[in-house]
Amino acid sequence: MRAPQSYRRHADSFMSRTPIYLITLMCALNHSGFGGSRVAISLYALELGVNQFTVGILMALYALSPMLLAVAIGRFADRVGPRLPMLLGTVGVGVALVLPPIFPGVATLYVVAFLLGSTFPLFFVTVHGMTGDIGAPEDRARNYALVSLGFSAAGFVGPFSAGLAIDHIGHLPAFMVLAAFTVAPALLLWLRPGFLPKRAPHVAAKGASALDLWRIPRLRNTFLASGILSAAWDLFQFYLPVYGHQIGLSASAIGAILAVFALATFIIRLGLPRLSRRYREEGIITGAFFVAAFAFALFPFFQHAVALAACAFVLGLGLGCGQPMSMSLIYVLSPRGRAAESSGLRVMVNNVMHLVVPVAFGSLGTAFGYMPVFLSNTAMLVGAGELIRRGLR
Repeated sequence: MRAPQSYRRHADSFMSRTPIYLITLMCALNHSGFGGSRVAISLYALELGVNQFTVGILMALYALSPMLLAVAIGRFADRVGPRLPMLLGTVGVGVALVLPPIFPGVATLYVVAFLLGSTFPLFFVTVHGMTGDIGAPEDRARNYALVSLGFSAAGFVGPFSAGLAIDHIGHLPAFMVLAAFTVAPALLLWLRPGFLPKRAPHVAAKGASALDLWRIPRLRNTFLASGILSAAWDLFQFYLPVYGHQIGLSASAIGAILAVFALATFIIRLGLPRLSRRYREEGIITGAFFVAAFAFALFPFFQHAVALAACAFVLGLGLGCGQPMSMSLIYVLSPRGRAAESSGLRVMVNNVMHLVVPVAFGSLGTAFGYMPVFLSNTAMLVGAGELIRRGLR
């Protein structure tokens, strides 16, 4: 009788973990389409003859809607549960990605960037708000690590797929390749949503405001840490294609460098559970700033793809461990029943940075070249790292 009992135990264990595995798979697929779109839009816009400032505006449009609506999205997800916002976000990304082949031109890219920034947060915010609800409390760190691994895998697959598709079949067909990543998640959410956690609808107390969350000191400091790390991530995703195009790298080489960055985030997140047992979340986040600053300082001194890939790998190690730790801290520090709203506030803060950074650094690069872009971001990370080191303790 031992064998059947052992089999049942293993089956029960697998079934209990199946939801987080399916959610991780959906994160990887959806974010592959979304993340690859940044490469496709940047390189297609440059192919059409626009300057760095215009590319910066396009990247900033990704951040406009999340900056304004992320908190409302979080409240919506807390109220109705995860399926509807995740489905709307997935379908929205797919629809946005098929528009450039249908309506080619720079004007369409503005619309696409805005739509991607408006719809993907419906999926992203909801996932981060519900991940801590899956399984037992002791599973929380593992859950966030797995979800982060899904996003890291997407960071490899999306840009690399976009670069290969552009080089081999052209800019416009590449958007269709990226749109295909959203089909399976959309079908899964539409036809088989039972794996999602069952959360009782929550209605925030009358008069409750996102400012209440901001007034919690450690929560506020975690929002700020996440925002600055996210800004550094966004600058790399935005400016590496611009820099690579300027020094004559192919789309495949640019996509490969971005993929190496994503591979590094994947590797560091594999070891994150062990790392978090040795060091506090605050220490890991602080270390992430200084490692990222070191990597950014190296970029302007290299133009060979292999050297840039090595710099990207170091940067991925730094930035890859900061975001999961901030997500876990935000879930722990959030008031009960407001985890998705806190995730929305985190996304809002991140996207304020997303809106400002591409425009500011795109203007800086247009006026003075690439060197000040990398070095000024290095200085920002060093200063922020020191401030966050003091503020999170």
